[in-house]
Amino acid sequence: MFKPFADYLVFDLFGLTPGSHLGDALNFFIYDTLKIFFLLTVIIFVVAIIRSWFPPERTKRILSHKREYVGNIMAALLGVVTPFCSCSAVPLFIGFVESGVPLGVTFSFLISSPMVNEVALIMLWGMFGWKIALLYIGTGLLVAIVSGAVIGRLKMERYVQDYVWEMQVGNAEIAEQSWPERFAYGKEYTMGLLKKIWPYVVVGIGIGGFIHGYVPQDFLARWAGRDNPFAVPVAVALGVPLYSNAAGVIPIVQALTAKGMAMGTVLAFMMAVTALSLPEAIILKNVLKNRLLAVFFGTVAVAITMVGYLFNAIL
Repeated sequence: MFKPFADYLVFDLFGLTPGSHLGDALNFFIYDTLKIFFLLTVIIFVVAIIRSWFPPERTKRILSHKREYVGNIMAALLGVVTPFCSCSAVPLFIGFVESGVPLGVTFSFLISSPMVNEVALIMLWGMFGWKIALLYIGTGLLVAIVSGAVIGRLKMERYVQDYVWEMQVGNAEIAEQSWPERFAYGKEYTMGLLKKIWPYVVVGIGIGGFIHGYVPQDFLARWAGRDNPFAVPVAVALGVPLYSNAAGVIPIVQALTAKGMAMGTVLAFMMAVTALSLPEAIILKNVLKNRLLAVFFGTVAVAITMVGYLFNAIL
């Protein structure tokens, strides 16, 4: 329902020519901005109601003292429906570890939460269809589970900063909420999250619009297409220094795909941007010693690269 409105604004009201660089870029920007913010508002509110059953205290209790691998699976699944991102890594890491959550299980949660969430699901579904959306969610969970399990098996607890083990975080009582309180929480959380992420969304759509309108068709296909065997690791390496969330990076993914970049390559890029970033490394440096930090980033980067090659092979 937003496409006719975008076409009217750009081609009728503004008088731009269909097929022109500026016309296509502006049309992409207006259409995707309206569509994405509508989807985000509806879906975030619904998921926020679900999240009201999973405050941090309950999440820690669920994850504490779970058996190996079972804990990784539960942590990755909880990461999908809990309101935490990489910016919350330090307090979450301290709280989870002090509460008895195994190190590998904690990492499964921290990988899953920013990378696999309702924003990624609904936006990928709307842009690429349910098969791509579910494939991304499934492989994202697999990356979180396997990476956390690998880190857990390495027994690297000694590479956590000493002060973390000395922290004493209490277990607060969990107050039950009524439905009006849950709806109020949903509204507050939705507005708060939209205020937080809207710049990333607009910038992401703007970059996507520029790529859609101005980047030559064969440029990305030549450098990052299916014929380049190094396209996936290059995309992952480029994604790690960046910082964004799913809402900001998916419009770029859509534009890159439209220009000929292989689906596995662009989704590996998306995973690297959302699950690994330079700001996250700086935050985690306060909690993890260098060796564990390097193992965390290296393990996840390798897993994402393998997923990118898998996507390219089957899509």
